[in-house]
Amino acid sequence: MEPIIDHIQITVKDLAKAEVFYDALFPLLGFDPKRKVKAHIAEHDFDVIEYSHPKLAFAITSPRQAFKDEAVHRRKPGALHHLAFKAETRAEINQLYQALLRMQATVVTAPQLYPEYSPDYYAVFFKDPDGIKYELVCTKNES
Repeated sequence: MEPIIDHIQITVKDLAKAEVFYDALFPLLGFDPKRKVKAHIAEHDFDVIEYSHPKLAFAITSPRQAFKDEAVHRRKPGALHHLAFKAETRAEINQLYQALLRMQATVVTAPQLYPEYSPDYYAVFFKDPDGIKYELVCTKNES
């Protein structure tokens, strides 16, 4: 077996607000907007929006009513710390960074090298409207 992720599903506080953000983000990452689907799953008490790509499906879901007012915190046990998407080049990271700025995404750090991770680790970190942290990273040597 290869360690390949089939799908990721993340709960957001405000599904409508998150949908606007992810509708702008996912086409930048190669997802086809025409492959987006929405559903209500009554037995699990949530609505879901799934963005599909041949290599990965990514879904955002509404919280259960009992948890709708809880704060997102990436350092809680069981929480997602951050999720990184791989870019092919540093130029791609820089282009994505400009798109993040146009989207008014919360940029944590602008693109830069992180030699403490590895000599060629180049990344930008940002957050979605709920504060869920993401990274776009390129680890290729481009010098």
